[in-house]
Amino acid sequence: MEASTVYYTDFRCPVGTSLTEKLRRLCIAAGIKNIDMEGKFVAIKMHFGEPGNLAFLRPNYAKVVADVVKSLGGVPFLTDCNTLYPGRRKNALEHLDAAYENGFSPLSTGCQVIIGDGLRGNDDVEVPVEGAEYIQTAKIGKAIMEADVIISLSHFKGHEQTGFGGAIKNLGMGCGSRRGKMEQHAQGKPMVAPRRCVGCRRCATQCAHGAITFGEDRKASIDWDKCVGCGRCIAVCNTDAIRPGNDAAMEELGCRMAEYAKAVVDGRPQFHISLVIGVSPYCDCHAENDAAVVPDVGMFVSFDPVAIDVACADAVNAQPPIANSMLGEAEHCHHDHFKDISPDTDWNSQTEHAEKIGLGSRKYELIRL
Repeated sequence: MEASTVYYTDFRCPVGTSLTEKLRRLCIAAGIKNIDMEGKFVAIKMHFGEPGNLAFLRPNYAKVVADVVKSLGGVPFLTDCNTLYPGRRKNALEHLDAAYENGFSPLSTGCQVIIGDGLRGNDDVEVPVEGAEYIQTAKIGKAIMEADVIISLSHFKGHEQTGFGGAIKNLGMGCGSRRGKMEQHAQGKPMVAPRRCVGCRRCATQCAHGAITFGEDRKASIDWDKCVGCGRCIAVCNTDAIRPGNDAAMEELGCRMAEYAKAVVDGRPQFHISLVIGVSPYCDCHAENDAAVVPDVGMFVSFDPVAIDVACADAVNAQPPIANSMLGEAEHCHHDHFKDISPDTDWNSQTEHAEKIGLGSRKYELIRL
């Protein structure tokens, strides 16, 4: 497969130039004007951040993208789908409240905010995935599938199950309805190592399906009939007592996520923007965020979601770890920052499978502006 073009600029701003202006210029240089947006609905897929988390992208960046779309005659809207786990984004009303609280509103961004899979997270469409190995039909938020153009605006950061979260995760997991997210996680149902469990019950507070109970010995157990495999319990366990029951679960999650991403973008114009800034070790779905693990890198733009993810990953791995961070304190034995943070993960599974099914190319040419 031929190399795709990825455009890049750093965060340095001489007097008289703002970061928002640099992002606008980057999008123009990368060719966003070549997309016919006249009179078209344009979905700008992003993560509004779980309240309490401060690592998510500022609304200012979303406004830049929305303004560019409007200048090209498009009708933009910001969108995301509801979550599986407890929190304040599991239904559309709470999700909108969370988005507004974090600064995403028509007044601040210049466009409407629409929750892609409706009030309860079940407003979706089944989309066939050409070349898929794991998914027959992806369950994608209806509003997202009804858009004419899809733009991903991603905060590139670490992730406790997929290694990192970039364009593929923003599109694949992020555009899946609640049952779509369940399908992607289905092979990753966790199990408990009793000798490690201290009975703190943190895992149970994160389970939206009542799958975790405690016996007289105060040890956790997981009912797989109720568990949907979302992995939140794994992320919050401080003693590593909870692990995926299937050793290939995380690798398969990356593959399923890539297939969902392909369902989202196939057959319509696409454009991808990733900001490598405030690179937190875990997802913005958490109601908190740990310190950034590497220095801020810059802005990346491409028509290829696979190439932009690999370019961002390479850029992060080229950075020195920040001393007072999770990465700075990790054992560096994998020659990969994301794997050093979350040793059970391998981000290559999502990008390699994405290339295999024709979502994009892992090869890229980086053009610096």
